[in-house]
Formats: sequence, C-alpha cells, structure tokens
Amino acid sequence: MRRSRSSRPRALPAPAPRSARRHRDRHGHGLRGPLMPPVLPAWRTRAERFDALVIEVADDLARRHPFVADVQFAVEEVPPSDPAPWEPGIVLGRGFAPEPRAGLPGRVVVYRRPVVSRTRDITELRALVRHVVVEQVSTMMGRRPEEIDPDSF
Repeated sequence: MRRSRSSRPRALPAPAPRSARRHRDRHGHGLRGPLMPPVLPAWRTRAERFDALVIEVADDLARRHPFVADVQFAVEEVPPSDPAPWEPGIVLGRGFAPEPRAGLPGRVVVYRRPVVSRTRDITELRALVRHVVVEQVSTMMGRRPEEIDPDSF
C-alpha cells in the first residue's frame, strides 16, 4: 500500500499515566515516607514522635508509682562524648538522683539516636524506651526494675 504525499503519519498514542500505587511501591518495598504530608497540622517529626513515646511511658509509670511524678524526663539526640568510666559501650539513657539541698528533682535522660538505631519497628522501639526509662528510674530510686514495672522485666 502506498501513501500519498498529502497524508500525514499518524501520531502515536499518548502513554498511559503511571498509577500512583505503582509509583509509590517501587520494587515491592512498600510505601515511601509518611502518609500524612508535612503541611497538615497532625504531622510530627520522628523526634517529636519519640518525645511523645517517652512522655507516654513516664505518664504510665507516674500513674502506678507516685514518686515517679516528681522525676523530670528529657530526650537528647546522643550521649555526651565523654562517657563515665563505669559506662561500657554506648549509653541509651542516664538517671540523675534528686539533690534536695540544691532543690533539683530526679532526672532521666533518654538518648534518641542510640535507642532508635537498635530497633526495627515501633513495637521494639516502645519496648526499648520503656526498658530504658524503667531501668533508670529504678536505679535512681534504689529499687529493682521488677518493682517499678513487673510487666517489662
């Protein structure tokens, strides 16, 4: 069949649009990133979610034991570069006993990055945060961890 000079070649059909699911689930690795975009008010950073987890554990312990209500809880990214001589390896948290003369309450510091790096999912993270907080509170109060939280030990 011969084409006349006046006929134009047909345009190729437009490629089918890529589906959002296929784009988001590349190579079977699941969805990428948080499902809630950062512009929404409910969106929180990883650090904010970790802080909320520590507060949740502290509140739960304070309901069970009134003396925990007087303890201050803090989160820092990493432990200081000069560890105490009796601390082997990387520290996950520290407890500081109350100093009544100076008017300082007891304090527990949880180090976010070492804790997060040792867990694979939120269940493990929740369990490890609870373990670290209970361990520091029990050491500070001079009690066994089983007395503070019998469920996690």
